[in-house]
Amino acid sequence: MKIAEVSKRYGISADTLRYYERIGILRDIPRNPSGLRDYSEKNCNTVDFVKCMRDAGMSIESLKLYMDLFYEGDHTKSERKSLLEAQRETIRARITELEEAFTRLNYKIEHYDEMAVQERELMA
Repeated sequence: MKIAEVSKRYGISADTLRYYERIGILRDIPRNPSGLRDYSEKNCNTVDFVKCMRDAGMSIESLKLYMDLFYEGDHTKSERKSLLEAQRETIRARITELEEAFTRLNYKIEHYDEMAVQERELMA
C-alpha cells in the first residue's frame, strides 16, 4: 500500500508517517523497485497502533520508547506494559478532569438565567 493510501486510511498525513519512520517509531517499511514506500499489512497494523496511542494522548517520546522496546523483542514486555499502564492513568486523570468540567458546565447551563445576573454584577 502506498503512503498516500495509508495516510488516507488512517487519517495521518504522509509527512507524519515519514517523520515516524525517520525517528524510528515506524521501521522496516519496504520500498518498491522505484524506491517508493510500499506498506505491508503488518506495517499498517503498526500504523494503526501508533495512531491509537497518539489519539490516547501518548507523547511522541513515550511512544518512541515503547516502539524501541517493542522492536527489541519479547524480553521488554514488562517495560512496555508499564508504559501502557502509565498512559492509562494519565487518561483516567484526564477523564476525571473532564467529568468535573462537564458537571460544572451542566450546572451553569441549568442555572444560567440566575447566574447570568450574578455574573454581570460581579464583572461590572
